[in-house]
Amino acid sequence: MSPSGRAPRQLHLNINALHSGFVPSAWRLADADPRAFLDVNHYVRIAQIAERACLDAIFLADNAAIADQLDFRPITALEPTLLLASVAAATTHLGLIATASTSYNEPYNLARRFATLDLISGGRAGWNIVTTADLPSARNFGLDAVPDHAQRYARADEFAALVKTLWNSWEDGAFIGDKEAGRFVDMARVHAAAHRGRFFAVQGALNLPRSRQGHPVLVQAGASGDGRELAARHAEAVFSASQSFDEARAYRDDLNARAARHGRGPNAVKVLAGLTTIIGATEAEALRRRDELVDLIPWSYSLNRLAGILGVSVDTLSLDERLPDDLPPPGNGNGNHTFFNATLAQARAHGYTVRELVRALAGGGGHRVIVGTPEQIADDIAHWFERGAADGFNLMPDALPGGLEAFTEGVVPILQRRGIFRREYDGTTLREHLGLAIPADGRAVLQHEYA
Repeated sequence: MSPSGRAPRQLHLNINALHSGFVPSAWRLADADPRAFLDVNHYVRIAQIAERACLDAIFLADNAAIADQLDFRPITALEPTLLLASVAAATTHLGLIATASTSYNEPYNLARRFATLDLISGGRAGWNIVTTADLPSARNFGLDAVPDHAQRYARADEFAALVKTLWNSWEDGAFIGDKEAGRFVDMARVHAAAHRGRFFAVQGALNLPRSRQGHPVLVQAGASGDGRELAARHAEAVFSASQSFDEARAYRDDLNARAARHGRGPNAVKVLAGLTTIIGATEAEALRRRDELVDLIPWSYSLNRLAGILGVSVDTLSLDERLPDDLPPPGNGNGNHTFFNATLAQARAHGYTVRELVRALAGGGGHRVIVGTPEQIADDIAHWFERGAADGFNLMPDALPGGLEAFTEGVVPILQRRGIFRREYDGTTLREHLGLAIPADGRAVLQHEYA
């Protein structure tokens, strides 16, 4: 206990299982399996490594299209809730967070899918809410263009509110199962959604009760004003892409201020900053590993990926020149704001040329990269955590599973010795890991603005 009598604040760590690893060339390493992105056992192994180290959760991204350069690298391919059902069977404590889009799903089906994962895992599920801004996905669902940014977020807001209503449509005592009396469910304690709004109409209650944690944890990522408002209204944890300490602290403060305006308590939203780690026994060894990985990436791939993030033609990028001045947000403001802002911030802060920027990002897409020893990485994590820039980190090791093993065997013991990360799980649900309260049961009435 701290001198105030309260339990000390605990660091949160998730593993973002990006198929072969964060660096695009990870699949080319000697010990890597090129088919790992299709192998459930690959993800189970990652999850079991994370659970042995008492990490909070495994997180899976998702795409509804071939959104990367498949001729060079693996992509996010397996549907995440199905994959996490297999991971749930092979683990006992680790949280299970899957991404699903509000643009290309319906609330009832998605609520049922995540409630099922939550029940079969004993209350370990989380839903990462995304609105999906890429054109290939839009075209796969019969659209000629990506829906307008404001419309996507308005739909996501109503979607999330309706999903919560469905998850909470059973009161906790609704299930009776009384054989002698012949009473199975008390239908007076099961409440229909009875919703008809701008985007959705759902009449009935969910056909599943709540789990041990109430309902799945709501997670979100978004740097735009609309994204922050969505998080402030609904999210219980947020994945950020801040590149600097000051930017990260300002983001966390802004998010909590927005949440407070919606009647939520202080620090209602856990902020988990994206962090890529490249680890070596010495700093020089770690830098060599980074350079070897980056040198395995064709420059054509890196330039095309960077151009896609920035929303510019690849012809406007020159390896030994800085980024063009006054770059507008991609898609006239209708693209992915998070990675655009993070990448631009990194380039401007250091005055990087395009070549230097690609190397600093380890060929990746905008998340912060630390290259160093376990002690250096632990120092950086502790600095951000203890000084209020983040509540934890969404880890993206350079390669999987090796980069995760390097982190759990090298960095985690240092964090444990410093008393900021757990040595064992205190509970079994994702909410218990994150220190989140169980939401109230019973009918959650949709607010009038959705009508």
